[in-house]
Amino acid sequence: MKGRPLTASAQHAPTPFQVSGNELLVGDVPISRLAARVGRTPFYAYDRGLLSQRVSELRAALPAEVCLHYAMKANPMPAVVQHMVRLVDGIDVASGGELKIALDAGADPMEISFAGPGKSADELVQAVAAGILINVESPRELPILSDASARLGVPARVAVRVNPDFEIKGSRMRMGGGSKQFGVDVEQVASVLEEIGARRLEFEGFHLFAGSQNLDARSICEAQRRAVELAIRLAESAPNTVKSLNLGGGFGIPYFPGEQPLDLQAAGEGMQAVVAEARRAFPEAKLIIELGRYLVGEAGVYVCRIVDRKVSRGRVFLVTDGGLHHQLAASGNFGQVIRRNYPVAIGNRMGAPDLETVSVVGPLCTPLDLLAEQMPLPAAGPGDLVVVFQSGAYGYSASPRDFLSHPHPPEVLV
Repeated sequence: MKGRPLTASAQHAPTPFQVSGNELLVGDVPISRLAARVGRTPFYAYDRGLLSQRVSELRAALPAEVCLHYAMKANPMPAVVQHMVRLVDGIDVASGGELKIALDAGADPMEISFAGPGKSADELVQAVAAGILINVESPRELPILSDASARLGVPARVAVRVNPDFEIKGSRMRMGGGSKQFGVDVEQVASVLEEIGARRLEFEGFHLFAGSQNLDARSICEAQRRAVELAIRLAESAPNTVKSLNLGGGFGIPYFPGEQPLDLQAAGEGMQAVVAEARRAFPEAKLIIELGRYLVGEAGVYVCRIVDRKVSRGRVFLVTDGGLHHQLAASGNFGQVIRRNYPVAIGNRMGAPDLETVSVVGPLCTPLDLLAEQMPLPAAGPGDLVVVFQSGAYGYSASPRDFLSHPHPPEVLV
């Protein structure tokens, strides 16, 4: 089934989904039919065609030398990871649990990397046994890795995650620069590299990630340029040749009115010079871009059903069976300082002309349970389906699903 594109003006933010008649389509399935197929609401749905399309767009825009990794913390649903493994060059994990999912999905251990500031000793041993690349973020990890390597008879593969001495402009989340829990401070890297050599760990390269959720192509490329320059300087103290250079990602997606999508073509063109410089300095190294939200965020929706329509002193409230316990970010309680609405629609009344200003709320006993505040939407009532877009990343797994003991929502890949 084919439909018409959903325009940005209709829902206050661009989304890649199609509409047929009055129904939103997910994987060519009308939303009401999908709800019946899932069997209950609320639920998350991810469109495999949109996931594949995003990877294809990246492949076309980025320099051919760039290896594309999926940071699965954005969405660790096993079916999603299994689909992404077939599309990308590697997987980046952030826990032992994610490592298990990646291995079960068929990811090549040689192309899995593990980052995180508080890896447990058990997780580090697990990583060595699996043969994956471990991004060292503290000197504390080195003796654990050395002991595991000797005990298992497997060389521990390591890279140093660096806390850069610069910050990326325009990033919503700054992961480097200043005092951070992430990575090794630049001024401490030389001593960490010396210990890696002394312990005979298998050094492979560097991981530099300055920030995420950036919509400015020039800012992203500038950060990558500076990251390569920093890696060149740090490599002078490396115990052996750099084989891997992970520049992180930072590519953002638009969530709110007025935000423009990242100019992917400009980002790709800007990276040409970065790649050329990295290739001159590290001719044997894989140059890696690690993306999570950008790969999956726009391909997912959260769907809930209206159970009540209430009017309180002139304001209309659409009460649904879903809320912040399933979609914390859309409620504004996951990093927003001033709450703004995610793009929201009535999925079975797309394009209806009779708009009214409403607030969409959930069933929880807190005023924080708010999915849309004073938003123009088609007139709707009990039985209609509310769709929250931009829900493919940091939705299900980043929400307090046990809050007030409501059932967990199913996830489907369509």
